[in-house]
Amino acid sequence: MTSKNRLTEAAYQCLPGGPLDVDKAFYDEVAATAFTEPPLRTLVESFILPIRSGKAWPVRKGDICRIVAVEGAQVGDLNIWSLHNPRERFWASRTRQLQRAHVSVYDRLWSTLPYLRPLVTITGDTLKDYGVDGSGTDSEGGRVHDLLGTRCDPYVNRMLTGQDSDYHCHSNLTRAILPYGLTEFDVHDVLNVFQCTGLNDKDQYFMKTCPAKKGDYFEFMAETDILCALSTCPGGDLSKAMWGEGATEGTNFDPTLECCRPLGVQIYRLPGEWLTERGWKEAMPNGPVYKGRHALKDIPFSPNN
Repeated sequence: MTSKNRLTEAAYQCLPGGPLDVDKAFYDEVAATAFTEPPLRTLVESFILPIRSGKAWPVRKGDICRIVAVEGAQVGDLNIWSLHNPRERFWASRTRQLQRAHVSVYDRLWSTLPYLRPLVTITGDTLKDYGVDGSGTDSEGGRVHDLLGTRCDPYVNRMLTGQDSDYHCHSNLTRAILPYGLTEFDVHDVLNVFQCTGLNDKDQYFMKTCPAKKGDYFEFMAETDILCALSTCPGGDLSKAMWGEGATEGTNFDPTLECCRPLGVQIYRLPGEWLTERGWKEAMPNGPVYKGRHALKDIPFSPNN
């Protein structure tokens, strides 16, 4: 019997009682509040995001945000910031390391340094059993809710096609956050909600047709006050190529327009006592725990050290 190679297991281990350990029973209770009679959660806001557009909205700590495929398959590009400090924002690459490259229920989306805390915890995902025998992986290695890639943008589009387009996700997000005093420089690597991706046998990134169906949803609970922004991707369900073979560079014909659908957003609130009775507390930044100063108080590698 061959033993596992520790070095090919998760580099960042989730140990019982450790900082990456999640109270699954608690978050199961949070998810179940959608199905009680009467529902324990209260809808406080909802809206529809049209195709090829963007919108930003705040979510209060302890509230639940649900993104819904209201008409069928559609990819959404999600950014998250601390509501009170936009320097603290979602960190896709660290989340890939601490959680995984495609996220689902119980995974957390972590913030940037020097803050480093979970901004949200995923509580619901109707695609969590996507793939072969509910494994989360399809026969071609595709998984959903992607952190491998990032948002489409007009700069790469111009480089690849020689054409300008103002409705890529980067641009949609830029427009969405302007009312909150943020700019293009605040847009960051996204979570691609409902997007199915993977790495092929050449270790190259691929995107498959979005498997979401009408009514599918992805929801998360805010662990602190956050600002969210979402773009309905101009590629829609990604069933047609945006660039390269099969695309239509150099023409005015847009084959992906018919692939686009709106997304819905719903924000729910739980009774305040419901959370406190279960011991839930706002996530605090881990950064202040670090007491060093990046060796700035010393001369690195000095013979006197």
